[in-house]
Amino acid sequence: MKDYMKIYEEWLANPYFDEDTKKELRAIQGDENEIKERFYMDLEFGTAGLRGVIGAGINRMNIYTVRRATQGLADYILEQGGADRGVAIAYDSRRMSPEFSDEAARTLAANGIKAYRFESLRPTPELSFAVRELGCIAGINITASHNPPEYNGYKVYWEDGAQFTPPHDRGVTEKVMAITDLSSVKTMSREEAVASGRYVTIGAEIDDRYIAQVKAQVVNQEAIDKMQDQIAIVYTPLHGTGNIPARRVMKELGFEHVYVVPEQELPDGNFPTVSYPNPEAAEAFELGLKLAKEKNADLVLATDPDADRLGVYVKDTKSGEYIPLTGNMSGSLLCDYVLSQKKERGQIPADGQVVKSIVTTNLVDAVAEYYGAELIEVLTGFKWIGKQILKNEQEGRGTYLFGMEESYGCLIGTYARDKDAISATAALCEAAAYYKEKGMTLWDAMVAMYERYGYYKDSVQSIGLKGIEGLAKIQEIMEYFRNHEPAEFAGCKVLSARDYKADTIRDTATGEVKPTGLPSSNVLYYDLEDSAWLCVRPSGTEPKIKFYYGVKGTSLADADEKAEKLGKAVMDIVNGLL
Repeated sequence: MKDYMKIYEEWLANPYFDEDTKKELRAIQGDENEIKERFYMDLEFGTAGLRGVIGAGINRMNIYTVRRATQGLADYILEQGGADRGVAIAYDSRRMSPEFSDEAARTLAANGIKAYRFESLRPTPELSFAVRELGCIAGINITASHNPPEYNGYKVYWEDGAQFTPPHDRGVTEKVMAITDLSSVKTMSREEAVASGRYVTIGAEIDDRYIAQVKAQVVNQEAIDKMQDQIAIVYTPLHGTGNIPARRVMKELGFEHVYVVPEQELPDGNFPTVSYPNPEAAEAFELGLKLAKEKNADLVLATDPDADRLGVYVKDTKSGEYIPLTGNMSGSLLCDYVLSQKKERGQIPADGQVVKSIVTTNLVDAVAEYYGAELIEVLTGFKWIGKQILKNEQEGRGTYLFGMEESYGCLIGTYARDKDAISATAALCEAAAYYKEKGMTLWDAMVAMYERYGYYKDSVQSIGLKGIEGLAKIQEIMEYFRNHEPAEFAGCKVLSARDYKADTIRDTATGEVKPTGLPSSNVLYYDLEDSAWLCVRPSGTEPKIKFYYGVKGTSLADADEKAEKLGKAVMDIVNGLL
């Protein structure tokens, strides 16, 4: 632990820090706990970059921690000899996002590295696309995704368009951590940076190329053309970046009845209509569902602030109700739709792949098998799906068809290397048109999938544990599960136990141990009988520990019952540790 009081006093005394920062710090004078939280450690620069509460201090998101992160990235780029290739920078609608992106661009320019900064807010997948399109060595995205309004973040992308992975994540992190004096970080004025030719503003041209790629993933334009005036869509960007690109792509594909939730249309970093701008949360859809009932909409779509995640409700015409689809459900539905259309056209090659994270539903395994595609599992985090695409390219084998993770994210095509809610919006609308032509809703299509593959039900429960004590408790829970492997959960026998930190998969019946084949990660996974499973891992982006689990039932009611039983058994153990 750092000498937090000493660093606090240094920030107050050092002329390098601006007066507004000092005013904020003077306001907490005498509040030792608050001072400690802000200064006991550096805001961790981890595998996802930075993410934290906006405010003054070394453990907060502010212009100084952003400059430090960018200086570390610049040092690494210079070491790699990539200065001439430049860095693409995007940002979302959150508080301080424009300022943080500007600071990043000026620090890069001061280090002799060209910065391509978007003129205004853009979605995450477009940043991923821009890195590749402009031939950049790296990318920076200022976003805290779906976190509460007090947060912001800083994500680093590498030249392949995916968030950075080994060795680059370690390399950049080491450079960032080596910077102990914030006032030593290079910067320059925007005017100087622009005059040097190393601060370039980008916008419409990249937009056009990105949207063209999204539209190119459409498989069945004929279905859209036939049903475009018979599909009603309600869409909300949740005050984020999705508004312009999502509406543009739906319009250009031909959908005539798209209704945007007016209260949530415009960018606003305070997210005034929701406590938490997360399409996983029911409250995010309250206004959208109200509008959907007025317009008799077929589906209701919501993108998160940086438009990489898509939430969806679909209408069940039999009950007249709108039914929420989890990320596992919507992803599996899209996977099945895309593969069915490709199969119909003879476009599934012998080396076709479906890629998913280890915490994603086993329903998608069944879909991949049905269409004759190889199912590949990767660690949690879409960057690993991006890395699989890169591996295919480098090795000259494997054709990527679809990738998804349970947290409302998927990617059709390889133009980007991060999940794309703009593309998912287009694909879901396309699927709705296709099924409507057949007299089916998207919910009917979902039920048909269950009937074909089995009634899979997947859930996740998380426990938020903030601060120093919270972090210690998360580690304690992980070690408990690691050292006290149960023989069963909720009556389901453990068949094998995977420890991705130790790189082991142990067969509980034979005792045989083999490697996971994946990079080291603090994750535990249990394969259970009857196609059930459980996974335990700390969140990589929030102070939470997460418990993912899935079951397979004989009906929706049976699956619900099994999932509830398994979830209770797990949480009973966890609550006993809190």
